[in-house]
Amino acid sequence: MSEDQPPESAIADTPGGGRSPEAEPIEAAAPEEFGLVQVWWGDGKGKTTATLGLGMRAAGHGYRVHLLQFMKGGASSVDAVRGEYNAIAALPGISYENLGHYGWHGMADGTDEADHEAEAQAGLERAQELLAAARGADLDEPIPLDAAPEAGMHMLVLDEVLYAADRGLVSETDVLDLIDAKPDGLELVLSGSHTEPDYLSAAADLITNVRKVKHPIDDGQRARQGTEF
Repeated sequence: MSEDQPPESAIADTPGGGRSPEAEPIEAAAPEEFGLVQVWWGDGKGKTTATLGLGMRAAGHGYRVHLLQFMKGGASSVDAVRGEYNAIAALPGISYENLGHYGWHGMADGTDEADHEAEAQAGLERAQELLAAARGADLDEPIPLDAAPEAGMHMLVLDEVLYAADRGLVSETDVLDLIDAKPDGLELVLSGSHTEPDYLSAAADLITNVRKVKHPIDDGQRARQGTEF
């Protein structure tokens, strides 16, 4: 062995034993260490992007993933069909629902605030149904990749639920009740809100503040296809 090469013991300890990773076919599997509560909040871009990345990674291991989006309406600069929906449709093991509509609550964009509240409540009820489905499933076993979310899931992403709570469209107690209803083997991911959700400090296992340092929106850049939608 040359002086430039690491010792064999170091190579053996690296992921894959030092071999370059290769893609493998996705087959239904069950995670061994899921069950945490993750929270992604902040004033920076990337909260939904991060949770989608988590879902894609889990689905790549054959785990069943479902994404439920609250309040995900957007603006005139965002197309009705987003890139992530097309990608999810092409990827086995991950599915999504979107209960938002055009506009954002409290933004004076001409949309009906009562509609936003009704949709947030519908999202809450749907989240409760999905958690009940997860409690009824054996999360220690694989779930068919093409199964409906009613059959259970290993990871549930509630995107923008914290925004709905921040706007008072669902209560903080509602969010805490969702966490309490989570079965042990389910990885629950909550995102949204520019305001720190202090009420989740004790209930969450991972909390990430996605902080804005600089954003082109401040210079008038509108949402771009392929990055924001």
